[in-house]
Amino acid sequence: QVQLAESGGGSVQAGGSLRLSCVVFNAGFVFGCMGWFRQEDPEAVAVIHPSDGRPVVADSMKGRFTISQDRAKNTIYLQIDSLKPEDTATYYCAATRSNWASCVTHRNWYNYWGQGTQVTVST
Repeated sequence: QVQLAESGGGSVQAGGSLRLSCVVFNAGFVFGCMGWFRQEDPEAVAVIHPSDGRPVVADSMKGRFTISQDRAKNTIYLQIDSLKPEDTATYYCAATRSNWASCVTHRNWYNYWGQGTQVTVST
């Protein structure tokens, strides 16, 4: 059974940074796009294409959020810099088994989800 496991969340002060990680276990086939979602937001914070690491970051997140991957480790990362209190949320990792030419960003297209990792930003 495919499983996604996030880590790296925590409590930080505003202005700090965090790097979230998501590992895919039991990936018996090549995954399609992977991405990060914030709580129930329908659109991804960021997604990444498996073949070339091409990222798509939500406009409102550009400049502070960076997504990357290590396919050899079946892992993606989300670097969050200059954290703000409004970044406080549970962040979920997701993956799709579809092989898209370009990643889509709506959550409905993602098949596998992790349990989430909590990020809390204080002033």
